[in-house]
Amino acid sequence: MIVAMTSTQVVLAVISGGIVGFALGLLGGGGSILAVPLLLYVVGIHDPHVVIGSTALAVAVNAYVNLIPHWRQRNVRWREAISFAIPGAVGAFVGSILGKLAPDKELLFLFAILMIVIALVMLRRKPGTEIDSTGTAPTIRWGRVLGTGGIVGLVSGFFGIGGGFLIVPGLLFSTGMPMIAAIGSSLFSVGTFGLTTAISYAASGLVDWWVVLEFVGGGVVGGVIGTLLATRLSSQRKTLTYIFAAIIFIVAAYMLYVNASAVHL
Repeated sequence: MIVAMTSTQVVLAVISGGIVGFALGLLGGGGSILAVPLLLYVVGIHDPHVVIGSTALAVAVNAYVNLIPHWRQRNVRWREAISFAIPGAVGAFVGSILGKLAPDKELLFLFAILMIVIALVMLRRKPGTEIDSTGTAPTIRWGRVLGTGGIVGLVSGFFGIGGGFLIVPGLLFSTGMPMIAAIGSSLFSVGTFGLTTAISYAASGLVDWWVVLEFVGGGVVGGVIGTLLATRLSSQRKTLTYIFAAIIFIVAAYMLYVNASAVHL
């Protein structure tokens, strides 16, 4: 499906992708949660299902690209990553079917609640956990790997998000691997869940391929800038995280207000 866009909307799509890529490069997980509200309320694409399908593919592409440097630095534990991703892909497929059936306003209302949860997770994250690479993983509990992967994939597919904020703790919970390995390994699942969701949405004609290209293009540039600044601004990382979480809260509050009619009391 191709949505007719003005030249202004094309520019806004690229800029929006740049904002998401910048946030991901600078702060890590959680940045992609802004992709849906940006395309809805800034770019002006009014079909939430097209937005979710398109952002799912864009997030998948970015995740696979970012997986490469982690792979080269040996931060990816492939056995655990693949074992987590397989049941997660099944869950993502089921979740995407349920997401396509959900009415627009109800889906966006639930999405806003998810944004608040992500912001709270970001605020509760302990300083330094993103780069901790020490420790030895204990015995892997494969039942937890498969079960947690399926649940996280279901949530990811329903909302069309990468789910990195859930995948990283899911890997830590089920495998006990070091944080840096969980971050690197999570990207494989983020890409796989996003691709599965995008395929499901594309089969229903709910992916705008031009928007994906524009968003990914902006995201690559923004990601490079964010990554370069991450080192220089490392001492202010905690403050930046607070600011970004506050932005997520504000956007979520706006989405709750706009879609409040979905709640029938």
